[in-house]
Amino acid sequence: MTTATSARALDHPEREEIRLEAVLHALADPVRLLIVREMAREDTELSCSCFDLPVTKSTSTHHFRVLREGGVIRQTYRGTAKLNSLRRADLDALFPGLLAAVLAAADSRAAGEEAAR
Repeated sequence: MTTATSARALDHPEREEIRLEAVLHALADPVRLLIVREMAREDTELSCSCFDLPVTKSTSTHHFRVLREGGVIRQTYRGTAKLNSLRRADLDALFPGLLAAVLAAADSRAAGEEAAR
C-alpha cells in the first residue's frame, strides 16, 4: 500500500494491489454504490459534502474509507476539502467491464424502483 507522505495524504492501494474481492466488497453496500454512481455520473472530483447520503457523518466517512482502501476511489485534500475521484481507468484495466456492468445494473434497478413509485 502506498504510504502517506504527510499528515494530509491518504493511503491508496497501487493499481497492482487492488483486489477483486475488495472492489466487490466496496460496491456491495447500497450507500457506497450510491456514492460510486454519483461519481460516475458527474465524472469529476467531488467533495464529500456534495453527497446527500442517508447516514451520519461518521458512517459516511467509513463508507468513503472502504471505497478508498478497496481501490475504487482516490481521495485527495485540496485546502480543507477532501476531494473524491473514481479510479475508473485502474478498475477498467484490472477488471474490464466490471464497473460498467455494476453501474448499469444499479441504474436499471434504480429506474425500476422509480417507475414503481
